[in-house]
Amino acid sequence: MGAPEAFTATATVGHFVNGRIVPGRSGRSQPVFNPATGAQARSVALADAADVQAAVAAAQAAFPKWADTPPLRRARVLFRFLELMNQQRDTIAAMITAEHGKVFSDAQGEVTRGIEIVEFACGIPQLLKGDYTEQVSTGIDNWTMRQPLGVVAGVTPFNFPCMVPCWMFPVALAAGNTFVLKPSPLDPSPSLFMAELLKQAGLPDGVFNVVQGDKDAVDALLDHPDVKAVSFVGSTPVAHHIYQEAARHGKRAQALGGAKNHMVVMPDADLDQAVDALMGAAFGSAGERCMAISVAVLVGEVAERILPRLVERTRALKVKNGMEPDAEMGPIVTAAARSRIADLIASGEREGAQLLVDGRGLQVAGHEGGFWLGGTLFDQVRPEMRIYREEIFGPVLACVRVPDFARAVELVNAHAYGNGVACFTRDGHVAREFGRRIQAGMVGINVPIPVPMAWHGFGGWKASLFGDMHAYGEEGVRFYTKQKSVMQRWPESTPKGAEFAMPTSK
Repeated sequence: MGAPEAFTATATVGHFVNGRIVPGRSGRSQPVFNPATGAQARSVALADAADVQAAVAAAQAAFPKWADTPPLRRARVLFRFLELMNQQRDTIAAMITAEHGKVFSDAQGEVTRGIEIVEFACGIPQLLKGDYTEQVSTGIDNWTMRQPLGVVAGVTPFNFPCMVPCWMFPVALAAGNTFVLKPSPLDPSPSLFMAELLKQAGLPDGVFNVVQGDKDAVDALLDHPDVKAVSFVGSTPVAHHIYQEAARHGKRAQALGGAKNHMVVMPDADLDQAVDALMGAAFGSAGERCMAISVAVLVGEVAERILPRLVERTRALKVKNGMEPDAEMGPIVTAAARSRIADLIASGEREGAQLLVDGRGLQVAGHEGGFWLGGTLFDQVRPEMRIYREEIFGPVLACVRVPDFARAVELVNAHAYGNGVACFTRDGHVAREFGRRIQAGMVGINVPIPVPMAWHGFGGWKASLFGDMHAYGEEGVRFYTKQKSVMQRWPESTPKGAEFAMPTSK
């Protein structure tokens, strides 16, 4: 199975409803660009409330039968989907590079991380097992079970058009829910392709649906009474809005927001490893990752030793078309995003940060129309500056100098975001104290991007997460299911006479 026609030709990427691609009813669309060239590659349909209603209706109609399907049979469909994803991983990665801009090897890694969640979801028979207690009281047994919610929805961002949807729908489907995905309109093709792979794997029509679109589609999903839960990944202001609106409509919400991830470099750190880590974590995927390291916290005299290396490496960064085999960083996703990042760089200059490497004005030969921005490095950044406080979501690394470990922990913990954080050190005591005391949801010790594996779960603290449960892993299973407790006894063990006191174990 090759790339769909809507990807290989200049056409409009449509919706996927009830097992087939449909053009949509709104008549609205927007262009989809190739960030490396700046040229429009295709268009994407933008759903209205009627399009969303059609997708939710299809999911609602499919839910009773799918929920009643034994978990093992649901898992077998996912096993077939897993096989197809493995076969088509490079096709999906090429789509990601063409629409998002990240380098091909990074896109391959994204697809692999998505596949790992599918592998986890294939174990759903074990994950749905409840608890059983015999004889909780005389003649009474008690057990719990986890059952699906119904129609659930996912709203996903542009930076991971394969991986983040896979944080959601494989677990939700395996648990017996039906799903409506609203991907980013900036890179819509991977979601449609995965929908076709699910159908090929034998997923019944209506169980998985895709509505392309913008805020209108999101609002329609939040308003729809048959949508029982919404998962969201994106910026903090939108995540907060999604969470509040979902609560107002009586829905569950899992809303993952923005980040300002710090990497603390201690004086005893291996500097070669620390420089490699900062380069990859700050500039990989053009910094368009919610787990990107955007702040280097340089402790004590390590600043004077590491900064010359960072300057040299940042200037030598290979920024080019993501399909080039030696590319280290591709373009920014849109011209508007590039302008926003450039404005933040300018604000850093105005507020007194030392601009060591300026990525603005970069051009790539043969791709002069692309949305290019080179790696950018600041020193002498202070906590009150915009480039420290705000999520830049671009290839900008801000270096903050602190005198000691205690001040580094204090700095990180004072920030409004608490998504991911890293510490590079050889000292076991420092590593232990950092892991215990730091206020962030995901911590790396000599690991710059500590994204948890499929069986753990992804999520931050503070303004990086709204809701109680992290994405995927066992918390993902709990999010997409509700617990039911059953107590049972039989007439032969039931005492005669009405009991007016609160029941207790006897």
